[in-house]
Amino acid sequence: MRYKLFGKHTGLRVSELVLGTANFGEAWGGHGANTDEARRIFNAYADAGGNFIDTANGYQEGQSEEFVGDLIGGRREDFVLSTKFAVKTNASSGVLVTGNSRQAMVLSVEASLKRLKTDRIDLYWAHVDDGVTPLEEIVRGFDDLVRAGKILYAGLSNFPAWRVARAATLAELRGAIPIAGIQVEHSLVQRATEQDLIPASQALGLAVVAYSPLGGGVLTGKYRSNSREIRRNEGWAGAGFQPENTPHRTAIIDTLIEVASEVGVSPGVIAIAWVASKGSLPIIGPRTLTQLEDNLAAAKVTLSPAQAARLDEVSAIARGYPYTVLDDPRIKDLITGGKVDRIDAPSEFVA
Repeated sequence: MRYKLFGKHTGLRVSELVLGTANFGEAWGGHGANTDEARRIFNAYADAGGNFIDTANGYQEGQSEEFVGDLIGGRREDFVLSTKFAVKTNASSGVLVTGNSRQAMVLSVEASLKRLKTDRIDLYWAHVDDGVTPLEEIVRGFDDLVRAGKILYAGLSNFPAWRVARAATLAELRGAIPIAGIQVEHSLVQRATEQDLIPASQALGLAVVAYSPLGGGVLTGKYRSNSREIRRNEGWAGAGFQPENTPHRTAIIDTLIEVASEVGVSPGVIAIAWVASKGSLPIIGPRTLTQLEDNLAAAKVTLSPAQAARLDEVSAIARGYPYTVLDDPRIKDLITGGKVDRIDAPSEFVA
C-alpha cells in the first residue's frame, strides 16, 4: 500500500485506504464483527501496510472504540488513530455530550480516550454539523485540545461547504490549528459531494476522506436480489445503503460490472478504485476478513482513461445553480472576452 500526505496543511503520512471500524462490535443488533474477526481484519490491514484507522464514539455504542483500543495495544505508534464526536454513544447520552459545542467536545474526547486506551487522538472529527454551534467555538475548541495534548489534528465530517470554508478561514486568520480535512460520502451513486465540498476542500488544501465508496454495498452488485436488499436494509436500519431504485443507478451498476469483468476483479474493487482516482482517501469498512481482502485489491487497480470516462459518464449528475449559469458557453464567452478556448486555466481549484 502507498502513502499520501494528509492534505496540504500537515506532513502526516497516511495509507491510501482507510480502515473504517463501524463494523467492529455487535451492539447494533449483531450486525458487526466479533472480537476475533475484528482482530483478523485489523491484522490483515496492518500487514498490507495500512496505518489509518477510523472509528467514532457512536459506532456500535462505543464498542468499536473499545475494540480498536485493544487492537492497537503495544503498537500504538504504528497507526494514525481517528475518531469523532457529536452523536450519542448510547441511550444514556444526553444533550450535553451531543452536538458540536466545546462542552460536548471536551466530555466526548475524554470518554473516547478511555475507550481507546490511549493518551491522544491523532485526528479528531466533528462527526455531523449540528447547525447551531458557531464555527468560532468549534475552531477554538479544537485548538484548545491540541494545546492540551489530547489531539493532534482536526477535521469536519458531514458539514456543508460554506461551513467548511468558514472554519478553515477562521483557523488560518487566528493562527489556530488548521482544519486538516473533511470526511464526506462519495461514490458512483453519491456524486453530489463533487459540486461544492470537494472543490472547496481541494482549493483550501484540505484532505478528503470518502466514506461509503460502495454505496452501502449496492456497488458490489450482490444486492440485485430483492430479498438480499431487504435484509441489507434491515441491518443498521438501512443506514448508508443506496438501493438500486432508479434506471440511473441500474445503468451505473451495469457499467461497473462490465469494467470489473474487463479488469478481472469484483465490482466493489472498481468502485473503491474510482473514488481513489478522484483524489480522495476511501474508507473501507469490512465486516469479514474476506471482504477486507477484496477491498484491499483496490490499491492495485489503475483504471484506464477509457474505463474511468465510462464510469464518469454513466454516473454523472446534473449540476445545480450557480453552475447552470457558470457552465453556460455564452457566459464563458462573456467573461473571457470571447477567448475561452485560448486561456490556460489552472489545473487545480482556486479559493
